[in-house]
Amino acid sequence: MLPVRENNRFAMQTGSTWMTPLDSFFLFWHSLSMDTVFVKPAKLERKWFVIDAEGKVLGRVAARAASIVRGKEKAIFAPHQEMGDFVVIINADKAALTGRKPVQKLYYHHTGYVGGLKTVNYEKLVARHPAAPMENAVKGMLPKGPLGRKLFKNVKVYAGANHPHAAQNPQPINL
Repeated sequence: MLPVRENNRFAMQTGSTWMTPLDSFFLFWHSLSMDTVFVKPAKLERKWFVIDAEGKVLGRVAARAASIVRGKEKAIFAPHQEMGDFVVIINADKAALTGRKPVQKLYYHHTGYVGGLKTVNYEKLVARHPAAPMENAVKGMLPKGPLGRKLFKNVKVYAGANHPHAAQNPQPINL
């Protein structure tokens, strides 16, 4: 189909209508547009996984858990929806850190009062709250806001080897 000049502008005849280059561009652009994926909660199959963090690097365990909870390992992924699986992390207190991080890594929190910034290193935090470093690592890898808070409820972190989720029959994940 060759363009013809009609009324001082180029147009192409497609069937019984005339189309300008701008019209054909908009048709092309519209064909490239993608629709937003909305997955119905009833159609989601959500599984349970267990990760044993004993001797594994803390950040690698947290990154894998965040990816599973987010749903990035599924065929359908929507960044605005909660569609991931549940993750149970056991032996979180025995996760390894590389280098001198057990002494040098610092965790901060603020009391809410003026000058209330508190600092504690990894060793002291593990002694007081054994699962806290793993929880902080996973929480930091999830989106911020309401979706991230909702996703974090699907992560269960335990300091020991026992967990109360045996009824869900979690599948082990090897890192």
